[in-house]
Amino acid sequence: MRVLLIGANGYIGRFVADRLLADPAVQLTALGRGDDADVRFDLATGSPGALTRFLDAVHPGVVVNCAGATRGGARDLTRHNTVAVATVCEALRRSGCGARLVQIGCGSEYGPSQPGSSTAEDAVPRPGGPYGVSKLAATELVLGSGLDAVVLRVFSPAGPGTPAGSPLGRLAEAMRRAMQAGDGELKLAGLGVQRDFVDVRDVARAVHAASLSAAQGVINIGSGRAVRLRDAATVLARVAGYGGALNELDAPPGPLRGQLGHPRGDLDHAVPVAYPYPDGCGSWQQADVRTARDRLGWRPRINLEESLADIWMEAACRI
Repeated sequence: MRVLLIGANGYIGRFVADRLLADPAVQLTALGRGDDADVRFDLATGSPGALTRFLDAVHPGVVVNCAGATRGGARDLTRHNTVAVATVCEALRRSGCGARLVQIGCGSEYGPSQPGSSTAEDAVPRPGGPYGVSKLAATELVLGSGLDAVVLRVFSPAGPGTPAGSPLGRLAEAMRRAMQAGDGELKLAGLGVQRDFVDVRDVARAVHAASLSAAQGVINIGSGRAVRLRDAATVLARVAGYGGALNELDAPPGPLRGQLGHPRGDLDHAVPVAYPYPDGCGSWQQADVRTARDRLGWRPRINLEESLADIWMEAACRI
């Protein structure tokens, strides 16, 4: 089976590439903007016609789209997350390859949810920010394309390679700096947020399973368990061997001052971990992952402690 992977150099894409390359039945071709891609193509600016010609030449059986942007203004997010997917869908419609499409969506498409609840695929999406809006628009394009397609709504990916700007990435960096400076106290703000963390290697397994399945529509990919960031901080301190005090300085979401905490005086030197909910998902998010189990035969295997240990291994290398 020939698989065309778009966005192989991204956070999720790197692990998807590794997983697919480990399958001897897969012939992998990587398409992207970087020099190390097998084929250079920018979805945000390239034409559907050009992509169609490439699809007809390579004739993949599956196209996996891991490309996209998580940061930037509404215009950039729309270009990289929505227009790019429109290009993929139109090229696949024009092509004679008949490839199946596996699109990487995100939990931010749902927006805030009721604390204590699990969000299933039939929930009405109400994204709380431009990122979630751009990803939801991409999902709607895929679902309305008439293609053989599935959208994997990934909740909060974690593990090796976690971006430094993510809540867990900022947490690990703050702890690294505290240990390097010999600080016996680490002040953290915003630890009341609860998120459904799923290891990025488990996400790659889900993509592999979706590539081989006939499942269509939207499928949630998460751990099925919300974890409070303060609990993740405690686990990270244990695996890092940080013996200092973790002082939580929480406050309601609000404007940040510079790069340090909330305008309240006692938060001036705190590290902001999650406020003001940049993913637009409020204080709670937890996935209902029964559909992934039933339709893909997929379950998460890697627990959060292992994910955090791998995040810390990378941070520790910078000490």
